Amino acid sequence: MSEFRRLPAGLAVAAIVVSGAALACAGGGDVDAEALRQAMVDTIKRHAAQTSEDISDRVLDAVSKVPRHEFVPAGLVGAAYQDRPLPIGYGQTISQPYIVALMTELAAVGADDVVLEVGTGSGYQAAILSHLAKQVYTIEIVEPLAREAAERLERLGLNNVEVKAGDGYAGWPAHAPFDAVVVTAAPAQIPAPLIEQLAPGGRLVIPVGPRGATQYLTVVEKKADGLTTERKVIPVRFVPLTGEH
Repeated sequence: MSEFRRLPAGLAVAAIVVSGAALACAGGGDVDAEALRQAMVDTIKRHAAQTSEDISDRVLDAVSKVPRHEFVPAGLVGAAYQDRPLPIGYGQTISQPYIVALMTELAAVGADDVVLEVGTGSGYQAAILSHLAKQVYTIEIVEPLAREAAERLERLGLNNVEVKAGDGYAGWPAHAPFDAVVVTAAPAQIPAPLIEQLAPGGRLVIPVGPRGATQYLTVVEKKADGLTTERKVIPVRFVPLTGEH
């Protein structure tokens, strides 16, 4: 749920421009949130163009529909559309928009898919997934965050998301198998229950690595015969996956 990637100079300038517009919006100016989201999407596109990982128009369209300012604390609304993580309390963050978009792309979510998210946080990643999937189940170990996210998602009319307070390390067996699993906190090793609950042909997108050491955003694909493959995508820094494991 927390990562940091230093932006190249050009992207940093773009983030500052977006931030300035967001501050105007927060202060009651004439800048509308839709324009701010589009500027953020443009920044994500530029960021993706400098990597080997493309972000599809379908994912970018989902990102453009979600009002990120609704998912940050009131005091940080002015920074909501910067391409960086922001604190949301309880030692957690809302992830950097580029990383959210990349993880969503790597999950390869289809319109009829059932998706599990581990680490709801503010609900931002779940909200984006809700525009792409048939159903999203999301688990948050910090109960107040789970409660606030559920209320927020309901208020925004995202009725295909179900939130549960609990330990996501064990997944959500009652709703398995999942076509995709997205994890927004880093375990030292990939949790076996999440692989077990992945449907054949499904993908698990997860940061892996111990706190204080190099972590890698990793994609696990389960084949039709139940065997899996792993691919490391990029180095990241997330908060640790907590719970009983």
